[in-house]
Amino acid sequence: MAGLIKREDIDEVRQRTDIKEVVDGYVTLKGAGLGTFKGLCPFHDERSPSFTVRPQVGRYHCFGCGEDGDVIAFVQKQDHSSFQEAVEKLAARIGYELRYEDGGTGPNREEVGRRQRLLDAHKIADEFFRAQLLTPGAAEARTFLHGRGFDRAAAEHFGCGYAPQGWDALLKHLRGRGFTDAELKLTGMFSEGNRGIYDRFRGRLIWPIKDIAGDTIGFGARKLYEDDQGPKYLNTPETALYKKSQVLYGIDLAKRSIAKDRQLVVVEGYTDVMACHLAGITTAVATCGTAFGTEHIKIARRLLSDDGTGGEVVFTFDGDAAGQKAALRAFEEDQRFTAQTYVAVEPTGADPCDLRQSRGDEAVHALVQSRRPLFEFAIRTTLKQFNLDTVEGRVQGLKASVPVVAGIRDASTRTGYCQELTGWLGMPDPNEVLRLVNAAVKRGDQGGAPAAAPRTSAPTAQAGGPGVATGPASGAVPSFHRPDPRDPVASMERQALEVALQEPALLGGGVWERFAAARFATPAFQAVHDAMRATGAGLVNDPVRWVEHVMHEVPEPLRPLVSELAVVPLPASTEEAVQKYCRDILSRLFELQITRVKADKMGQLQRLDPAADPETYQRLNRELMMLEMERRALRAEA
Repeated sequence: MAGLIKREDIDEVRQRTDIKEVVDGYVTLKGAGLGTFKGLCPFHDERSPSFTVRPQVGRYHCFGCGEDGDVIAFVQKQDHSSFQEAVEKLAARIGYELRYEDGGTGPNREEVGRRQRLLDAHKIADEFFRAQLLTPGAAEARTFLHGRGFDRAAAEHFGCGYAPQGWDALLKHLRGRGFTDAELKLTGMFSEGNRGIYDRFRGRLIWPIKDIAGDTIGFGARKLYEDDQGPKYLNTPETALYKKSQVLYGIDLAKRSIAKDRQLVVVEGYTDVMACHLAGITTAVATCGTAFGTEHIKIARRLLSDDGTGGEVVFTFDGDAAGQKAALRAFEEDQRFTAQTYVAVEPTGADPCDLRQSRGDEAVHALVQSRRPLFEFAIRTTLKQFNLDTVEGRVQGLKASVPVVAGIRDASTRTGYCQELTGWLGMPDPNEVLRLVNAAVKRGDQGGAPAAAPRTSAPTAQAGGPGVATGPASGAVPSFHRPDPRDPVASMERQALEVALQEPALLGGGVWERFAAARFATPAFQAVHDAMRATGAGLVNDPVRWVEHVMHEVPEPLRPLVSELAVVPLPASTEEAVQKYCRDILSRLFELQITRVKADKMGQLQRLDPAADPETYQRLNRELMMLEMERRALRAEA
C-alpha cells in the first residue's frame, strides 16, 4: 500500500521532468522567443495560441483562460488523475524510484520497468491488430463493422482491429519485437497449453481498451465465425495493467467532453460507445464485463469534479428484466457520490447502436434526453411488480417501495419522493407514506447503501503540492489591483519581476542584496517581491524550485500573476541578448531605487538647519555623494 510520496522526491521529479516534452504529447508547441513555446490551449477553445510554456522554470500559463501550473498540475488536469498518480506517472517516465512516508511502498524501479514493458507490448499489439484489419483475411470483421454503420474512418478513430485466425500470429510478431514468453504471459494476450503459449484472441474483431491517459491496457474481442466455440465477447483477463473494476471503455476519448459538459453516459457495449460518439454523445463510456461499481464511481467523480452542484451520470439499459436489475444495482452505488444520476431506458430494447442504425443520430440523442432520475426509476420499477388497480396491490407496492425511498439519504429528496409515491399509488394522505418511510429510516430498513461520512472539500497536505497553499489561516486576504500598463514605473517593475523569476541566477552574489533592498510602488508587485525575499537567495540557481517556492510564498490571489510573469517571453532572440536585457532591467530597477533614496535624503537635507546640526548635514551630503557614485557605476555597467 503506497503512502504519501516524500516531498523531496516530488521536488526531484518536478525538477528532472522536461515540461515541454510532456506538454508536447498533448499540444503542438512552437517557439515563441528564446526558451519559450506557444500552442493552442488544451483547456479552452481558441484560434490563436495563447498557451505558453517556459521549460527553464517548469511552468505553463494560458494568457487566454488563465490556466497555469507546473508539470504535475498539467498531467493532473490532462489525465484527470490525482496528484500522487501524476507524480508516479512522471517518475515512471524518467525512471525515478519514489520513496513513501510512513513505511508505505510504491513501485520500485524493477516494477516500473516491468509495467513499461507491458505497456510497450500492448501498444505494439494494438498497432498489429489495426494493421490486420486492412488485410484480405479481415473481410468478416470489416463486414461486421459496416453492417452496424461504422465506416473505415470510424474504425480508425476507435482503433478497431482484427486478430487473425491461427494460433500464433501475434505471438510471432511480439517475439520478433524482442519480448520473451515470460513477459508475454503477463500481458493477458496469450493462453497457455501443453505446448506453450498461444494467441488468446483469434479470428475476432478487436477493440483496444485504454486507461484515462490513453495507454492501451487490454483488449475486447468479438466472435466473427460460427465455428468459434468461445464466448461472443472475450476480454483481457485481470493483469497488472487491466483491472476490469477500474476500466471504462472509451474513457480516453470521452474524458474531455465529460469534464466540459459535466455529463457521463454509461452504455453497455463497445458498439454502443461508438454509436453514441458518432451521434454526438461524446461523453459515452462502457464497463467491460462487470457492473458499474465503486472504482468506476471514483473515476466519474474525478471527471465530473463532483461537488454536489450539478453534473449527471446517465445509465442506459435495456428495458428488460436484466436491464432493470442493472439499474437497481446502480441505485445502490449511486449514494456513494453526489452527482445527479439518471436512467434512460429504450422500451423496445434497442441499444444505442441499434437506434443509430434504424432511426439515425437523433434517436440516440432522444434516448439520452429521455432520462429519468434514478430514484424515480427505481421506485417505479418496484411498483411495476404489483397490480395497483387493487387495494391489495397498492398495499404491497407501498410495502415494497418504502425501503427504496428510505434508502435515499438526502432528507429533502426523500420527503419529495414520499409525496411522489403517494401520487403514484393514488393514496389520499402523504403523511402516512412519510411516517412509514421515516420509521424505516430509523430501523435501518433502507434500500440504499449504508450512509457514508460526509466528504469535505479540504485538500490533503499532498493534494496540490507545495504550490497550493490556502493562504493565511485567519484574517482577510488583501485585494490586489492590476496596475495601469501605461504607467512607466509599473511597467519597469513588472519587467524586473519577469527577469527575477525567469533568470534568477542573475540575482546571485552581491546582486541579491540590492534586489532584496528594492521597493516596489505597485502593491501587487511588492507582494511578489516579498515572496521572493521570503524564498531567499539559496534557490536562485534552481529556476524550477525557485518559482515553485515563490508561488508557495505569495498570497493566493497573486499566484496567476506569478505564473504569468514566469512564462511571458522576454524581448530577446539570443542568449546573449537575453542576458543583456536582464542586466539592463535590473540596473534600471536599482537606479530607480537609488533615485528614490536620494529624493528622500534630499528632502531631509532641505528640512535641516546646517548651523543647528552640522554633523547630520555633512553625513547626508556624503551619503548623497555615495548614492550618485553608485548610480553612475550602474550606468557604466549597463
